[in-house]
Amino acid sequence: MSSSKQNLKKFKWSLDFSHKTKQDKNVELPYPPGYSPAVALSHSIEHFRENDSNHLIIKKSWDLALGPLKQVPMNLFIMFMAGNSISIFPIMMVGMLIIRPVKALFSLQQTFKVIEGTHAFAQKFVFFLGQIVNIALALYKCQSMGLLPTHASDWLAFVEPQARLEYSGGGIIYA
Repeated sequence: MSSSKQNLKKFKWSLDFSHKTKQDKNVELPYPPGYSPAVALSHSIEHFRENDSNHLIIKKSWDLALGPLKQVPMNLFIMFMAGNSISIFPIMMVGMLIIRPVKALFSLQQTFKVIEGTHAFAQKFVFFLGQIVNIALALYKCQSMGLLPTHASDWLAFVEPQARLEYSGGGIIYA
């Protein structure tokens, strides 16, 4: 008796298909929960494929349109990591932050050439807006680095430069 108990525990989750009879073969299985044969027959395969492909095209085109806005957090992180010093690495990062969106704006029609339909204008507008946000971030970084001429003294030699509000320095005091 103890060995039969162990066998039952050992094979508790196994299925045995070897003991089928002719009566079992004619018995129809019940439909799974949520399945309705009337609804299943009303949807044709052609309609499903056409609807599915349209849905996928719209989804892919929206992913393309939202791409520049998805790059904004990464661009913010790159700007933070580059720092505000005037050296080759931050200058290259700012240059790339400006050049990539400008190139994308000039190739806007080629990017959305394959997209047609009711969502095309909205997708182009969202893409354009995302590129403008990235350019604005790059210009803000240029301004924070002091590369943009924002004061009259930057343009005119006879105008006095702005007075500094704060000076900072470092070093060791010898006693």
